[in-house]
Amino acid sequence: MRTQQNKTTNVVNEESANGQLSRRRFLYFAASIAAGGLASACSTSEQSNKNSLIQVKPGLSVARFPEKEELIMLTDRPPQLETPLFYYRQDLTPNEAFFVRWHFSGIPTTVDLRTFKLSVEGHVQKTLALSIDDLKKQFEPVSIVAVNQCSGNSRSFFSPQVLGGQWSNGAMGNARWTGVRLKDLLKQAGVKAQAMQVTFAGLDEPPLYSMHKFVKALDIDHANSDEVLVAYEMNGQPLPMLNGFPLRLVVPGWYATYWVKSLHKIEVVPGKFDGFWMEKAYRIPKNSNASETPENLAKDTVPINRMNVRSIVVRPDATDVVRAGKACEIEGIAFDGGSGIKSVDVSVDGGNTWKAAKLDSTDYGKFSFVRWRCPWTPASAGMHKILTRAANADGQVQGAQYWNKSGYMRNGIEQIEVPVV
Repeated sequence: MRTQQNKTTNVVNEESANGQLSRRRFLYFAASIAAGGLASACSTSEQSNKNSLIQVKPGLSVARFPEKEELIMLTDRPPQLETPLFYYRQDLTPNEAFFVRWHFSGIPTTVDLRTFKLSVEGHVQKTLALSIDDLKKQFEPVSIVAVNQCSGNSRSFFSPQVLGGQWSNGAMGNARWTGVRLKDLLKQAGVKAQAMQVTFAGLDEPPLYSMHKFVKALDIDHANSDEVLVAYEMNGQPLPMLNGFPLRLVVPGWYATYWVKSLHKIEVVPGKFDGFWMEKAYRIPKNSNASETPENLAKDTVPINRMNVRSIVVRPDATDVVRAGKACEIEGIAFDGGSGIKSVDVSVDGGNTWKAAKLDSTDYGKFSFVRWRCPWTPASAGMHKILTRAANADGQVQGAQYWNKSGYMRNGIEQIEVPVV
């Protein structure tokens, strides 16, 4: 049975009205977990898949979790929820449609802001324990629009297929993040000489003691840049629980593995951090395109880092009717790791010829989606193949798709087939 849409909304309104500081909007979710797991806290329906505008691959379903609209569900425990492409027709991805990716089933479902503290410790002069109010009152608020993209976004398109969540193109989103600069926190704590890296840990916990807690690290110079934030708002609202309430690290231009959710501990270390999620997991071949082959796997690897350049088509899609001889508009988005999108080219004949798309003039900053458009009047009915490729200011261009065993950093030329009537 489908959960009524107003069920979760009522929880939101009740929590907001009574002013409780324990995490509003999620008590229903927490109770459901206690009663038997995440599956009982969300609604899924095979029948809804048939009637929905959301298209899913065989074996997947559409689900609605607390604080979320219907999204494509890869797994329910831990939650892995993909954003349908039509949401990318908006400059900022709505919070309720933003993708979700957790590594462990032991995710936080309630956070009491009356007792929550963010700690800054380790190789510092003074250990800090900061509440959300402390962050808002003691530090300058800063906002930045940035793409948050899973390392394995579009993994399902790799051939041969690789292990891991079989995402299509929806393991990403673009949002305005508001919080405080990480470097301001480090300054107040007083980083000692010879500090090398800063580590970040969230409230999520592995289900077994033998498993490694999810902890990521940034070099001290990167941590002290103007760009890295500790965010408490997303698109002007508190972070959704599934997207990291009450705080998450924002690392513009870098893959989402560094954007630690439910952040509660920052530690400065004098040496190189050797935790599992840096030294063993989320690593890519050490070459210009992160490539290897199944027969010749890379022996030299580095932690995944800055996003590469890519573009995708968001219109037309399966819900649009495109007619022969009638003008329409191809629309898409492009983004990279912060160098800036220089151009986007579109082909409507399978790659035989290319035409420059027009980039929108709206400027959300170098870490945001850039929207592009290209007019098209199909001459005939039938299936038409549309291709898109972006180039950035550093000279990176979408081209041939390279392979790696983890299915990371996909950015080959994107293509879709559009039926014309």
